[in-house]
Amino acid sequence: MSDRKRILTGIRPTGALHLGHYAGALENWLRLQKEYECFFLIADYQVSDYADDIDRVRDSVWEVALDWLAVGLDAEDSHYVIESMVPQHAELTVLLSWFMPLGRLQRNPTLKAEMADLDSGKKGVPVGFFIYPVMQVANILMPRANLVPVGEDQMPHIEMTREIARKFNRDFGEVFPEPEGLVGRVPRLVGLDGQAKMSKSLDNAIYLKDDAETIQRKVMSMYTDPTRLRATDPGHVEGNPVFMYHDAFNPDTAEVNDLKERYVRGAVGDVEVKKKLVVAINNLLAPMRERRAHFQAHPELVQDALAKGAKAGRDSAEETMVAVRKALRLDYLGGSS
Repeated sequence: MSDRKRILTGIRPTGALHLGHYAGALENWLRLQKEYECFFLIADYQVSDYADDIDRVRDSVWEVALDWLAVGLDAEDSHYVIESMVPQHAELTVLLSWFMPLGRLQRNPTLKAEMADLDSGKKGVPVGFFIYPVMQVANILMPRANLVPVGEDQMPHIEMTREIARKFNRDFGEVFPEPEGLVGRVPRLVGLDGQAKMSKSLDNAIYLKDDAETIQRKVMSMYTDPTRLRATDPGHVEGNPVFMYHDAFNPDTAEVNDLKERYVRGAVGDVEVKKKLVVAINNLLAPMRERRAHFQAHPELVQDALAKGAKAGRDSAEETMVAVRKALRLDYLGGSS
């Protein structure tokens, strides 16, 4: 294991990754992966709301690994960890649940919103979903992470983790660092429909694996300024999803500023603005598609990355659990009384 400070971050395997993941998190992961020892977690324990669709979860574990490799996350220097292949995650979750007040869970704003969505359906909320914030705390504390790059909506989980780490260290001795959260350059990317954040479940996303034709179709159908009926009408840039995407993904700031200026005075149409966005997004994703195709053609490289990550995850986790069991006096065969 490296002497560098550590990052823990991850994604639930419920589908392929999209531009919201890239701008909100993956960019930071790429930027920091050489500075920190990184544990990239595929959180397959946290899919209780997909328990009746395990085939999707299995496929998504592979899709997430492919997307990470395609983006450029270095599986040699970092660790791709499948959560369920490190059983210590479940052990630490149980132990930390001893110290998590029920009311604290119920006040978590992210959990409340997600549970409300689930409860509106016919199946209700599974117990596994209710306790997943405790497991997220365990995930972060397991490698004793110093930094957690996440989307904006996950910051309440980081604060909960810091609270639990403080309480554990105060009551049982110093075991865990208090991790800091880091939000991405684009905290919340609006979906193609302009109505909500980009989401797999809402089908309003551009995926990192989308081909050029798919990207053109999706961008050309994007929601824009509903008050603008003709290209000669003055338009609104603020709150316009197409310009939000230009700001996020078009590195040619002079072009973006020119488009905005002409759009406001009614001197450019939506078609031209969208076509230039198609070019910018395809320029971003083209090398990712190429790398993805390489790894798809060599699945043994993906398997090797996951196997190596699982071993690193287990080795780190057992170091942590030795310290936790000792702190809690659960090392019954260790000779302490």
